[in-house]
Amino acid sequence: MKKKSAFITGIGGQDGSYLCELLLEKGYEVHGLVRRVAVEDHEARFSRINRIFGKINIHHGDVSDYPTIWRLIAAIKPDETYHLAAQSFVDESFKDPISTLRVNIDGTHHLLSAIKELHPKCRFYFAATSEMFGRASESPQNERTPFNPVSPYGISKLASFYLTRMHREAHGLFAVSGILFNHESGRRGFEFVTRKISRTAAEIKLGLAKELRLGNLDAKRDWGFAGDYVKAMWLMLQQKPPRDYAIVTGETHSVKEFVEAAFGYLGLEWKKYVKTDESLFRPAEVHELCADARRAQRDLGWKPTVSFKELVRLMTDADMESLRGGLRRHGRGVIE
Repeated sequence: MKKKSAFITGIGGQDGSYLCELLLEKGYEVHGLVRRVAVEDHEARFSRINRIFGKINIHHGDVSDYPTIWRLIAAIKPDETYHLAAQSFVDESFKDPISTLRVNIDGTHHLLSAIKELHPKCRFYFAATSEMFGRASESPQNERTPFNPVSPYGISKLASFYLTRMHREAHGLFAVSGILFNHESGRRGFEFVTRKISRTAAEIKLGLAKELRLGNLDAKRDWGFAGDYVKAMWLMLQQKPPRDYAIVTGETHSVKEFVEAAFGYLGLEWKKYVKTDESLFRPAEVHELCADARRAQRDLGWKPTVSFKELVRLMTDADMESLRGGLRRHGRGVIE
């Protein structure tokens, strides 16, 4: 029996690496797209997938380059495509909105167009985001809540969401969007606030840093474990008929609570080390995002397996282990 094949954009990122591992476990032939610049720094850019690198097929290119996407869809003819690649940092989208809009919207359109023309049987997953709700008109949010994005990132993702829906309704593609709320892990990029907190807390514990500067401590989010969320992505492509789903834990916590949990886990008094920096506030702040997970639980049978406190601990443990390893490699003493 022929293996099912999957094409993942953004395979080297947090979500891409967890999804790749899941699909390999399920017997898929996995293809992944990485930007050409990523090839120049293999160790750093592929750190999340180094251990499975020999089991996957890596292709070089950019989602914003339509000829590359056309060529890859024609060659691979994937059964499933997971579009995870994006400029995904909200703060950066305010600094460079043009690139954010171009990469995020064009990338989605290119993939959908190529699939429609070359391989319409391919099932397509788009990584949408809770940032599309922005300053939401209701709480908790669900799949029927009106969107109101307030960042270039949220706007770019909303445009892609509607492109995905249009290809489903107008062209008959199996194309769905997962409206994923915040999902984290020890593989999260350092530019994200959760990883900034866990990393800096570990650095302070080991005597490598003295303070942590943050913006809005009162902002509230629904944080889950990335390894759980990629299972929901896969489940969405196994359903009949295609539907969009909000993927969430159903619990909301503030940035301050994340700080308290991380520092407390390491036996540190957070107020001694954390400073509020107004320059780190966003131009348009979203104060709270939380959602109703019932549709995904009912239709997909999906539930999160990692609690908020467990998530904070596993991220902090990962950073402690990483930093201790670095200290040992450089012959420096380690605080246990």
